[in-house]
Amino acid sequence: MQRPLAAALLSAAALVLTACSGTAEAARDTRAPTPPTGVTALAGSATSVHVMWSAATDDRAVTGYTVYRHGHPVKDLPAGTLMTDVTGLGPATAHTFTVRARDAAGNVSPDSAAVTATTPAATAEDHTPPTRPTALRAAPAGPDAATLSWRPARDDTRVTAYDVYQSGARVHTVPGTATTARVTGLRPATAYSFTVRARDAAENSSPDSGPAALTTPNAPGARPATAPTAVSAKAARGSVTLTWTPPRTGATPVKEHQLYLNGTFATTIVWGAEPPPGPVTYTLTVPATPGVPYALTLRARLPDGTWGDFSAPCTVVTV
Repeated sequence: MQRPLAAALLSAAALVLTACSGTAEAARDTRAPTPPTGVTALAGSATSVHVMWSAATDDRAVTGYTVYRHGHPVKDLPAGTLMTDVTGLGPATAHTFTVRARDAAGNVSPDSAAVTATTPAATAEDHTPPTRPTALRAAPAGPDAATLSWRPARDDTRVTAYDVYQSGARVHTVPGTATTARVTGLRPATAYSFTVRARDAAENSSPDSGPAALTTPNAPGARPATAPTAVSAKAARGSVTLTWTPPRTGATPVKEHQLYLNGTFATTIVWGAEPPPGPVTYTLTVPATPGVPYALTLRARLPDGTWGDFSAPCTVVTV
């Protein structure tokens, strides 16, 4: 009796294994992502090129990108990164780039369209950075984009590129002949702060321009804007005083905010009674060390208990 039972158990196990194998086979991902589109290449200096592209698509998810120069891989990047600088290049040389997308199963897309950028000639012993761009302005270009404009910088040789920064992180690069840029991939009803730097062929970068802030409009049918607005800061010895306007949430006032310092949670601000109408203020104690920059952002707890959007960063330097 034991042998037939053992045989039956082995047969059942074989059936289970066959079923599992069939399920795994059916679940295998064999479809490659689409090739990245909108690839551009811009020589930022005599030895570097800035490559950008639009996201590829996949039936599951794109997990990363590889940038190729003349058919050889030079950069591997995660899925959320859609631009990179390729450095260590030869000056006064044409360089051709393509980009491929990959997914978690190892499927790789075809090459993107090839783009070529020519690096400028090297400038010997150039250690002088360009002047800062001035009169930076930012305007919404729909709920997910912004248009920036500025007055050009000056350089003892020439400006080869302008780098656009959003809250301290570079998000775009345009040629040195441009004085405008379009930044995409923004969120509706969200506050942003931008600065611009000029760069020359020797990789000298200017100081930041003055900041330009904007709030993107709501997408059609989206919820109202929930970020605090009109945020300003004033530094004193050992303290920073913030002033802002809480978001409008109907008849229920906002009584609680979170304050972040340089991107890290610092404290919760709570009004035990009815908060004052209009702008509100809060004083934060900081180390009494002069010349320290702080980027401060706020978000409000909404009447439904969730946290709203972050305000645009407000930067202040201790005195």
